[in-house]
Amino acid sequence: MAITILADSACDLSKNYYNENNIEMIPLTVHLDNEEYEDGLTINPETVYEAMRNGKSPKTSQASAQDFKKIFTKHAEENKTLVYIAFSSELSGTYQAAKMMELEVKETYPDADIYVIDSKCASIGHGLVVLEAAKLANNGASVNEIIEKANHHAKHMEHIFTVDDLEYLHRGGRVSKTAAFVGGLLKIKPLLHVEDGKLIPLEKIRGSKKVLQRMIDVMESRGQDFENQTIGISHGDDLSRAEQLSEMIQEKFNVTKENIVIEMVGSAIGSHSGPGTLALFFLNTKNK
Repeated sequence: MAITILADSACDLSKNYYNENNIEMIPLTVHLDNEEYEDGLTINPETVYEAMRNGKSPKTSQASAQDFKKIFTKHAEENKTLVYIAFSSELSGTYQAAKMMELEVKETYPDADIYVIDSKCASIGHGLVVLEAAKLANNGASVNEIIEKANHHAKHMEHIFTVDDLEYLHRGGRVSKTAAFVGGLLKIKPLLHVEDGKLIPLEKIRGSKKVLQRMIDVMESRGQDFENQTIGISHGDDLSRAEQLSEMIQEKFNVTKENIVIEMVGSAIGSHSGPGTLALFFLNTKNK
């Protein structure tokens, strides 16, 4: 029986990945200029970044609980298996909304084959977990095999990222106003990572030129088996720096360009990280 993989838009995969891998998507909501938009559907990241450059502060909200109920009910009625891989519960209420609807639907359909996984990941880190699950589903793997591999990838997915302007993180409550102001004056670039689903500062680097090399250094110290995994890079409307990082990775770790996925940080996550964000994702263990 075919197994459906469901992701939310915070995985930052572009439409071709959904189409090619039979992945269903549920959008988060972006609020801008008193309007509501569906991330990945009715607004593009460039619009969000341009608004932020002009001083606007877009807001976001979790995926709709009623949308989850509709999708879960449909699969329950059709007796189809569904695996939803969610954006980190530490960064959004989307996972909790899905769990709530899963329990509600199972009250009516106790045998519903629906599974909700908290990836504890974000952006393309989340996207890579989704792609691995979809690959298995399309190759006829069992639901237990899919869940096991998704959890393995999620647990071992490293997120190393920097932002162009600390002010955006300040608006999202990630750094203090003083730190954002002083960091801007001193041209300090924060390096952050994700630990158990939360954003955690790693170190501060003075000067943007040093950031890329430091990301490579961290990748070398934390990762392994790069030739046998897909590496992810996401960027906040800064493709040239993303490609520069990709070239450095290819040269340093002897990986092919085809093994690196580069995508723009989507409208929902980009509303908090801002233009100029650069993020790197890789496994810190051998690909299972």
